Amino acid sequence: MPKLSQRTAKLTGSPIRKMAPLAMKATEEGKTVYHLNIGQPDIPTPRAFMDGVRLADIDVLSYSPSRGLPKTLEALRNYYADNSLELSSTELSVTIGGSEAFTFALQATLDPGEEVIIPEPFYPNYLGNSQLAGIKVVPLTTHAENGFRLPNVREIEEVITPRTRAILFSNPGNPTGVLYTEKELARIVELALKHDLFVISDEVYREYVYEGKAISILSFPELSQHAILVDSISKRISACGARIGTIASRNKELMTTITKMAQSRLSPPTLSQLGLAAFLSDKSYKETINTMINKFHSRRDAMYKAVQGIPGVICRRPAGAFYMFAKFPQIDDSECFARWLLTDFDFDGETVMIAPGTGFYQTPGKGKDEIRLAYVLEEEKIIRAVSLLEKGLTKYKATKLLVGAAG
Repeated sequence: MPKLSQRTAKLTGSPIRKMAPLAMKATEEGKTVYHLNIGQPDIPTPRAFMDGVRLADIDVLSYSPSRGLPKTLEALRNYYADNSLELSSTELSVTIGGSEAFTFALQATLDPGEEVIIPEPFYPNYLGNSQLAGIKVVPLTTHAENGFRLPNVREIEEVITPRTRAILFSNPGNPTGVLYTEKELARIVELALKHDLFVISDEVYREYVYEGKAISILSFPELSQHAILVDSISKRISACGARIGTIASRNKELMTTITKMAQSRLSPPTLSQLGLAAFLSDKSYKETINTMINKFHSRRDAMYKAVQGIPGVICRRPAGAFYMFAKFPQIDDSECFARWLLTDFDFDGETVMIAPGTGFYQTPGKGKDEIRLAYVLEEEKIIRAVSLLEKGLTKYKATKLLVGAAG
C-alpha cells in the first residue's frame, strides 16, 4: 500500500467536530442535544446578503478575479474605513473564509521549520494549518485565573528564538472571549519591532464586543510592514457557509505574494461575494450587525450567570466573541467528559455537547479540566443547557468516585 505524507501524520483533527458522530447517535436514540460546542450562530443570515445572491443578474457563474470582485473589494474598503481603518483596494484580498486568510498569512511569512508564537488556548485550526506547512507552533500559555490576559514582555520574549518569524492571535479571542487592551497589544508591537516579526491578528469577532472596544493591529502605524489582518464574515453576519474572508496588510511585498497564492487556487466564491457587496451596500447594515451583537450580549450575560452558579467554576466574564472557556475542578479529562455527556448521560432525555479544553492547547496536559462553551442558542436554551451541564458534572464526579472505590 502506498504511504501517506508525513505532513499529515501528526494531524489530530478538530476537537470541536470529532464528536459529531456521538451527537448524531444520541439524537437517533431520541435524546435532545443542546449544542454549545461550535461557533455557529443560530440567527438568520441578513436578507440583504441573501437577496444579493438570489437576485444576482448574471448569465454565467464565472470565476472572479483571484483577489476578489472589484465591487466586493470596494465594499470591504468602505467597511474598514467605517471602522477607522483606511486601506486601499490593493491592500485587501478576498479569501475563502478566514481559514484561508490565516493559511495564506502563515505560508507567506514562514518557511518549514520556522516558528510562530500563539497564545494558548487557541483556535485549533491554527495548529493544523501550521503542521501542514511544516511550521512549528510555540505556545504562550495564558490562564483562566486572570482571564487569559497576555503575559508581560519578559515572559513573551522568553519564547522568542532565532527561528521565530511571527506572532498569531485572535482578538477578541476564540476560545477565551478575551479582549486585549491597547497596553497588551503594545507589548506585541514592541517585540515585533525589536525582533522583526510579523504579527497576524485574527479579528473575526471585531464587532462582538460587550465591554470596551476591539483594537485592530492595523491601527498601529509603526507596525505597517509587520501587521497582517485576518478577517471573515462568517460570524459577523451569521454566514459561516458563505466562505468569505479577508486578508489585509500595508506591506506591498506581502500582498503581492498573497496575490500569487490566491491565483494558485483561482478565485473565491462569486455568489457569496455578490451577497457581501449587497449587504455592505445596504444602508441598515450597521443596524443589522448591532442587533446581532445585542442578542449575543444578552446571551453572554445569561450564560455567565448560569455558569457562575456551578460550584468551584473558574471563569472570568468574557468581553468579546461568543465563547466562555471555563475551568471545572470536577473534570479530570475534558475529552472523556465530553464523550460521556453524549454516550452515558441524559436528564429527562436531554444532554449537552461541549468542546473539550484539551483540543485548544499545544502544551501536553493542559486543558484537561477546562471546556469551551459557545453561547449561540436562545437564552432559555442556554440556561437549560448549563443546568444539564451542572447535573452532568455532579453525576460524572459521583461515577468517578464509585469507580475509584470499586478499584
